[in-house]
Amino acid sequence: MQPVITVGLDGSPESLAAARWAADEADKRNLMLRLLHAWPLLTPEPARGPSEVDQNYWAKRFVHTARAELETLHPGLPIIGSLVADDARKALLQAASESELIVLGSGGLDAVESYFLGDVSMPVVARAQRPVVLIRAETPVKADAAHPAPASRVVVALKLNGSSDDLLDFAFHAAAAREVSLLAVHGRSVPLHARVPWGVDHAVAEEVTRDAQQELSRILRRWREKYPQVDAACAIRLENPSKAIVQAAEGAALLVVGRRAHRHGVAPHLGPVAHAAIHHGHCPVAVVPHD
Repeated sequence: MQPVITVGLDGSPESLAAARWAADEADKRNLMLRLLHAWPLLTPEPARGPSEVDQNYWAKRFVHTARAELETLHPGLPIIGSLVADDARKALLQAASESELIVLGSGGLDAVESYFLGDVSMPVVARAQRPVVLIRAETPVKADAAHPAPASRVVVALKLNGSSDDLLDFAFHAAAAREVSLLAVHGRSVPLHARVPWGVDHAVAEEVTRDAQQELSRILRRWREKYPQVDAACAIRLENPSKAIVQAAEGAALLVVGRRAHRHGVAPHLGPVAHAAIHHGHCPVAVVPHD
């Protein structure tokens, strides 16, 4: 099967925004696009008879409508529709194992809300073997000639130890495909020995920042050589890492964060930076599993 990007589609504005973003990404990468709708109550195919007795009618309709729109926007892009009679979480995880990338729609969040199909998205993000991208309904997807998009960038959250090749390769590749710059951000709280009664010891903070900047530059050196067309910069922010990443991603084309891949016997989970990015980032967020 041709390499594919899969998007979870449920007919909501969020999933339609995800489908548009996924189509744009598939076009950039020269990949096939798969529109996946999963629901346990779908009847086995083929479903015969008029629409009023076809239990799959509405599922077919919004997949067909989305496909028709995307084929108009992206002539020549191979697009397939897929209806799966299964639990959405299970179907999406299976699709993730078969795809280069899986894309899900997201809504506005508060402390108790989740993503795509209620409680489906977060387990998919935490368990998927491949990167997962979350798209908000209000995310601008593609500019036209009359309304060109402003120059933007890809932002990637980095640790200074244990930085992942998968994470950096994904971020640099995304920046190269979009022909935008990349900003690698490392956030860390102000060290205790830099705290003084009147605030922060400037000399200590400057030293910590300089050392971290050098280490970040060292980490990025190989990737700058691999992707010479990408203008890559570093930013060290002496504040809570989650807050630093969310603020740095304002107006970004894409925010890339990592998560530790699921290890046998260890429950999958997301770190605080990935959680903050998912719940508070306003741009598309890519969560990349890595060792």
